[in-house]
Amino acid sequence: MTLTTEIRVKDIMTPGARCIGENDSLARAARLMNDLDIGPLPICGDDGKLKGMLTDRDIVVKAIANGKSAETTTAGMLAEGRPVLVDAEDDVREVLALMRQHQIRRIPVIDDRVLVGIVAEADIARSLAPRDTGETIEQITL
Repeated sequence: MTLTTEIRVKDIMTPGARCIGENDSLARAARLMNDLDIGPLPICGDDGKLKGMLTDRDIVVKAIANGKSAETTTAGMLAEGRPVLVDAEDDVREVLALMRQHQIRRIPVIDDRVLVGIVAEADIARSLAPRDTGETIEQITL
């Protein structure tokens, strides 16, 4: 890793991330994705904690293609495993390492257990040196 200065996650994240509730329908999630012009949405539980990530691809492939109703299937039904996330105060190297390790393109950012943003490949490309960006993207897409 060639990062020489300490950069915090909060310095590169896209702020103001929106959640879809774990009990909200996939139809509601799809409308929100359309309104916000985004593909991924964090899934938040009634307790305010992240339960996972929902993508437009998840809705199509895991639900619609398998005959599930977008009106009655909830976002929480598609949440799998433990969500990968980072704290806003973490060093950006933590994000890069997690993206590489889990081969994921975006990571929710929390501050005091509340969703405050998302770090995506585009945030890395805009904020970090080309070498760091290239190394991370190459390892994510292996």
